[in-house]
Amino acid sequence: MPTTTSASTAAAAQRRRSRRKAPPPRQPWCCSFVLDPSTAAATAAGRSPGPLPAPPRAKPPPLSRRIRSPGRVSPIDDPTLPGAAGSSSVSARLSSVTECPPPALLAPPPPPAAAVEKPRAILKLRMVEKGVILEVDELERVRRESKVVGKILGQRGGELTVEGMVEVDAFREAVDMMLEDEDEAAAMRRLARGGVARAIDVLEVALSLMFDRGVNNCLTYLDAVPWNESEEETIKKLMYQHSSYKAAFSDLLARLQPERPASSAELVVELADSITKGTNNNARKELRNLVNGILSKSSVYIKGDKELDSRCIYCICHSCLNSLVGLFEESSELAHADQTSLSSVGKGPLSRIYKLVEDINWLLQILIDRQMGEEFVDVWANQKTLSSMHERVSPMVRHELSRISATVFIAMGSGKLHCTGDRRFGVFQAWFRPMLVDFGWLRRYPKGLNMTALEEGIGQALLTLTLKQQQALFLEWFEAFSGQGRECPDLIRAFQVWWRRSFVRSLGSTS
Repeated sequence: MPTTTSASTAAAAQRRRSRRKAPPPRQPWCCSFVLDPSTAAATAAGRSPGPLPAPPRAKPPPLSRRIRSPGRVSPIDDPTLPGAAGSSSVSARLSSVTECPPPALLAPPPPPAAAVEKPRAILKLRMVEKGVILEVDELERVRRESKVVGKILGQRGGELTVEGMVEVDAFREAVDMMLEDEDEAAAMRRLARGGVARAIDVLEVALSLMFDRGVNNCLTYLDAVPWNESEEETIKKLMYQHSSYKAAFSDLLARLQPERPASSAELVVELADSITKGTNNNARKELRNLVNGILSKSSVYIKGDKELDSRCIYCICHSCLNSLVGLFEESSELAHADQTSLSSVGKGPLSRIYKLVEDINWLLQILIDRQMGEEFVDVWANQKTLSSMHERVSPMVRHELSRISATVFIAMGSGKLHCTGDRRFGVFQAWFRPMLVDFGWLRRYPKGLNMTALEEGIGQALLTLTLKQQQALFLEWFEAFSGQGRECPDLIRAFQVWWRRSFVRSLGSTS
C-alpha cells in the first residue's frame, strides 16, 4: 500500500505541473515585420501570473541622429524616441537573412559571458510617422554607400531617426540597393517593377542618405520614362531641395528647363504662320483652338512672357491679304456663274478664299483681344484693289470680304478698337456699301457669325462718327433697306438715335 500511495502522490504532482502555463518564448528578430522584442515580452508578462524578467536588451549607442527632412541631419538629446519602449512599434531587418526558425529549433542558450562573441554592429532606422524600425546588420556596407551613415555613425552602429511621411517600402528598396552589387541594367529592372512614383520615393530616400549610386540609378530610370504632372512637380521640388546634386539632375533638368529659353511669344507667331499655310481644314481648326488656349488671359503657358510682336502678326496678315487679292483676280470669271448655289462654283479658288478669310479673321481677333487691332482698321480701309473688285465678282465669293468687315464693325461697335474718327469713317467709306449688298448672303451662310451682334455693332459704330457723316451713311442704308428689306442689316434703332440727336434734342436745342 505505501507503494500505491506514493505512486498516486507522484501522479498528482505530475498533473499539477502539467497544468502550469509555460513561460512565453523570447520573440526573435527576423527579416519579416514583427513586434519589437521588448514590446512582446512586456505584453506577455502582463498576462502571466507573476512578473517575468525582461529579456536582456543592449543599450542603444550614444550617437543617435534625427533626419528632419531630406538631406538635413541634426542631433537629439534622447537617443530613444518617446514611446519607443512598450509601444506597438514594428521592426524589420533589411539585410539578406534566412527566415527565423520555429521556437522548437531555436539555438541553445548562449555560453557563459566569457565565451560570448562580440555582437555585430547594427544600424537602426526609426521612422517616426510610420511607427516602424528598420534594422540593417551589414553596417559596414551601408557606411560605405551612404555619406550620412558613414559620417554620423561609427563602427559600433547606432540609430537614425527619420521624420516625415516617408514610405517604408521606399526605404527598404534604397537599403536593398546598398546591399546588392547590381549593374545599371539590374537596377533599372528593380525600379521598373515599382514604377515612376516608387522610383521618386526611392530617389528621395537616396538623396536623404546621400546614397550616390542609388541617386544615379533613380535619375537614370526617371530620365527614360514619361511623368505625369504630379510626378513632375515632385521631381522639381527634389531638385530645389538638393541643389548639391544639380550636376546629377542635369538630364532631368533639360526636360524641365531649356538651356537657352526662347520667347514663347515668338514661337506663337511661328505657330500662327504655320496654321495659315496649312491645308487640312480640320487640323487647322484644332490648332487654332490650341493657340487660342495658349494666348488666353487665364493661360499658364505664356504667363510672364513679353507681349506678342504686333509687327510679326501684321506681316502674316499682309501676306494673307496679298494672296486674297491674287485669288480674287483669279476668280473674276465667276462673275456670271450661277448664284443660286455655292456648289455650282466647285472647290478651286473659292475654297482657298474661304481659308484665307478664316485666317485673317482669326489673326484680327488675336490683335483685337490684345488691344493691337487699331492698325488693321487702316489696313482694311486701304484695300482699294479688293474693294474695287467687289462689284465684279460673284456674290458667293465677294461676301467673304464682308465677313472681314463684320469683325471690324463688331469690334468698333463694342469699343474694342480705339480708332480716330478719320480711321472709323475711312473703313465705312470703303466697306459699308459692300456690307449692305452682302448682308443677305452672310445671313444665309453665317459660319458662326452672330448676325444680331453684327447689326448692333454696325449701328453703334455708325453713331461714333460725326452727325454729318452719319447722315450720309444712314441715308444710304435707308435707301438699300427700303428695296431689300431683311436682306439689309436692321439699323432702325441707331437711325432713331441719330435723328433724335440731329433734330429733336440737338446741343443747341432749347427743348
